[in-house]
Formats: sequence, C-alpha cells, structure tokens
Amino acid sequence: MTGYSLHIGLNRVDPGAYGGWDGKLSGCVNDANSMLRLATAAGFEPTQLLDAAATSEAVITAMGALARKAKAGDLVLFTYSGHGGQVADIDGDEPDGKDETWVLFDRQVVDDELRSMYAQFQEGVRVLVLSDSCHSGSVVRNDARDAELQQGRETELGVERGARTGPPVPLPPAAVARVMPRGVAEKDDKARRSTYEYVQSLAGSTTDADVAASVLLISGCQDKQYSYDGPVNGEFTGTLLRVWDEGAYAGGGYAAFHEAIRSQMSENQQPNYFLLGTKDEAFEQQKPFTIAAAGGTTSAA
Repeated sequence: MTGYSLHIGLNRVDPGAYGGWDGKLSGCVNDANSMLRLATAAGFEPTQLLDAAATSEAVITAMGALARKAKAGDLVLFTYSGHGGQVADIDGDEPDGKDETWVLFDRQVVDDELRSMYAQFQEGVRVLVLSDSCHSGSVVRNDARDAELQQGRETELGVERGARTGPPVPLPPAAVARVMPRGVAEKDDKARRSTYEYVQSLAGSTTDADVAASVLLISGCQDKQYSYDGPVNGEFTGTLLRVWDEGAYAGGGYAAFHEAIRSQMSENQQPNYFLLGTKDEAFEQQKPFTIAAAGGTTSAA
C-alpha cells in the first residue's frame, strides 16, 4: 500500500487571466508547504504545484497521473489552498444554481471537473481531499438528488453547524477571505462562459455513481461561507495543524478529527465533512493520514 499526495497553493493568480486581478493572498503557499511536510512525515510520496505552476492543465494532469498510478488499498491525499469561487451551473445538479470552483492560476476548475477526476480512481482507493478555500463545503461534488441524504449523514455524525460545542472563537482582526471579488467573478464567468459550459458538459456525463473510490472531503468552510487567510497559514489549515500536533493527535478517526478542528474555529467559518463514492467506514475510522488500509501495520507519523 502506497500513499500519494498533491499539494496545491496559490498566493497569486495571473492578472492577465482574470481582468487585472492578481488574487494576492499570504498563507496559501505556506499551507501547501506545511501539508507537504505533514504528508512526507506520514510516508506519502508528495508532489506540489505552487502559484504559476498551478495551472488548470497542470492540476488536472497531476490528478490524472495519480489516478492511473493508485491501486486498491492506496491512499491519495489532495490539499488545495487558494481562492474559491462559483460559476453558474448549467446542468441543474446544484440546489443553489452555482458550481463551486478552485481558482487556479489561469482559470477556475469547476467541481464537476473534480468529480470526473475522482471517478478515474479505481474501487478500493481511498481519496482524502482538504480544501482551504471559500465555498468549499462540497467542492468534490455531489448530485442534488443526494443532498438530503448527505445532510442526514452529517447530522448523524454530529457535524452540522448546530452541533458546534464550546465558546465562539473570533476571527482574527482584519481577516482576509479567500474569495474572488463579486465583480471579478461575474466578469470571469461571462468571459469564460463557453469554457465553463464546455467543461461542465464534458463532466456532466459523470455521475456520483461513477465514483468507485472512497472520497472524503474536509473543507475549510461551508458552501455559503468564506475561508480566511492568515499571515502564516489559513485559519483552517493552521487549526488542522494544531489539532494534528505533528502526529500526536489521538482523538479518533476523520469525523472526530473534523470535529476537533471545527470546535476551535469561528462560527463564521465552519469546516464541512463530505463523502463521495463507495462507502468505507474503516477508512473513516482510521487515524487521519494513515496509509495502510484498515488492518495494516503502517501508521501515520
């Protein structure tokens, strides 16, 4: 069993691709570097794409390469830190009429595209996605028809916002949201409408039922919330690293890990827990970042 990881971080985007907007942030490259160090310590074979290297083609190519490489029993970790966005949904699979995106160096990658990438992984592969970006609650994609089932699953796990325990944790002063400004987003959606319609139509033939791998997302916030940047790390990634405590975390599986992170964050930024593909309770119950499948001997650092 092998662990593979891809770490994406963008403190800036190409102004020429976004109407003069450079998307300046402070903590995203640090996030990618921090997560690469975590993955390396846990035994993953890591790769990284930062700033100008994190183009849509490079990210999709890297994800596809891992899909071809990973075999049943392997664990694949994707981490993304950067701006999140939304574009108009054309296939009617989003209850709010918006598709969530990762804002890459040259264009936005739509959640439908990400779902089609996850569908390339074979059954038995575990895929963990950590997305520290705005509107990232379901950026791995899930069909609208499954929304109520997913909400019920979240309630069962006690991870809906109403289950938050402990006193509110305030956001730091002058916190900067990792979100594309509305005016920039509207112009980009209009300028690239044909591109986004094309990629959505290509990915639209891929349904949730086509995802054979077990995909687990812990995101920086809910779909309608913002993820906040910081001078060192983003709020979500920084909290995750504190909870992980260089591998000393001993609080349980992924749902418990999510809850431990969530309980230390502001009510204005509540990380989401989201499942896609083949249900794998053993995966969910493992200590986070454990490469060996349940019953194996290799543990996370």
